[in-house]
Amino acid sequence: MSESTERDERHLARMLRKKAIIDERIANSPNECGLLLVLTGNGKGKSSSAFGMLARALGHGMQCGVVQFIKGRNSTGEELFFRRFPEQVRYHVMGEGFTWETQDRQRDIAAAEAAWAVSRQLLQDPSIQFVVLDELNIALKHGYLDLDQVLSDIQARPPMQHVVVTGRAAKPEMIELADTVTEMGMLKHAFQAGIRAQKGVEL
Repeated sequence: MSESTERDERHLARMLRKKAIIDERIANSPNECGLLLVLTGNGKGKSSSAFGMLARALGHGMQCGVVQFIKGRNSTGEELFFRRFPEQVRYHVMGEGFTWETQDRQRDIAAAEAAWAVSRQLLQDPSIQFVVLDELNIALKHGYLDLDQVLSDIQARPPMQHVVVTGRAAKPEMIELADTVTEMGMLKHAFQAGIRAQKGVEL
């Protein structure tokens, strides 16, 4: 028997064992429910991941809502794209720019509170199946919103509604409440080399 044939057989045996384990786990996970997903960390890709899931939800014909905290001064590619589907996506840009741009805490608080009022409407609507709360973690980090109220509103949402929360420095309480948490790590970023944000990548 050749080395290649033996390697192929070992691979087949490993994959058969792996398939049996995964099939058993799937069989033992019959539940379906609305999930809370938190995307945090210093690396790039948190909002990008959320909007990728939004595209997936649209593909399944789901009714969706988006509220963008903090961001808002300039249009982004995701906003320009998802506004093409007004019959499926309620898209709300509620920020007034990054905190280092506004430099006005009271104005930022007012914007965050207005954004949460819209978020609560989405979280209370059983016809909305998928909600993105983009950069909510930043608003909570800076104390613009009451954390207990935010968590209570998220917990009280319709049972089959999925919610994705993005932003650096997710609060421990948000992580504890979440079903799935992903931390984006940064190994390297073009901005460190003096390259500004690019359309289609960051914008």
